[in-house]
Amino acid sequence: MPPAPEQTPPDPPDSADRRSLAQRYRDTGDRLSLLPGNIRGILWMLVAGIFFTAMVTLIKILGERLHVAEIILIRQIIMTIIVAPVIISGLPGSLKTKRPGLHVIRVGCASVAMLAGFTAIIHLPLADATAIAFSKTFFLTIFAILFLGEVVGPHRWAATAVGFLGVVIILQPGGDTGFSIYAGMAVLGAAAAGIVMIIIRKLSQVERPVTILTYQAFFVGLIMLPIALYNWQTPTLEELGLLLLVGMASWAGQMCNIRAFRAGEASALAALDYARLIYATIIGFLVFGEVPAPVTYAGAALIVAGALYTVWRENRLGRQVTARTGVRADPP
Repeated sequence: MPPAPEQTPPDPPDSADRRSLAQRYRDTGDRLSLLPGNIRGILWMLVAGIFFTAMVTLIKILGERLHVAEIILIRQIIMTIIVAPVIISGLPGSLKTKRPGLHVIRVGCASVAMLAGFTAIIHLPLADATAIAFSKTFFLTIFAILFLGEVVGPHRWAATAVGFLGVVIILQPGGDTGFSIYAGMAVLGAAAAGIVMIIIRKLSQVERPVTILTYQAFFVGLIMLPIALYNWQTPTLEELGLLLLVGMASWAGQMCNIRAFRAGEASALAALDYARLIYATIIGFLVFGEVPAPVTYAGAALIVAGALYTVWRENRLGRQVTARTGVRADPP
């Protein structure tokens, strides 16, 4: 009798499940790839907003007991571990820089932006802190004039003035409660973030992305280290889990942002970044019982309107120059 054919043992259930999940993931990716680029960009942008809102929500919860510098330090460590393969693959060449002074200023401003911005998030209503943070667009306009020599027309100046008016309305400097130091820190964080964006524009012209990433990952953590150690509170197991989620949400949000701008046009995606204000209002109410005051809605509306008009105006001018000269006026 001929030998019985060998029978392949059935796959273990978990192996079949893994293949099924992988196949569903590939099918979802295939369906997304069939969508227009701007639609894919919008979806990625909305997901990025969810991750960033989750990050600030966790920071607000952790800030009830832990110092903000400790939160930032552990966040930086977690994010550095996640991107370590990219950083290590670039060493030692990624440490070579043509503009060390700019890196020093950028890391310093990034540290100020995080310290001030996250402190504001911990102590202010989430919607207020988020709305004021969006004023970085208007600081970017001013710093672009001062440091990049950009020429700004009356339309953009008007949009900037409207945006800052929105900030003043939220701050209520003449209100019954007076000026809040934490609101001032939110403005400081937005201004520092605007400087960081200007410096990145300059650095991206002469440095590799991995070099910019490496300096950010290492040196922001080093700046936070002495402040964190001085104010150290040993995290509980629950807090360690939340800190891990903060780092992962930060990284995931940045990756979604990158995918969004790879897929869609910046002008089409700009408005979607302000979905974070809606997320922050909802989470602030559900998690912290915060109900934004009417002045917050009014000020936020002016900030968003001014920022969106700035983006629309710059995109329109860029297309006009392209139509006349055949050359893009905005960077790729």
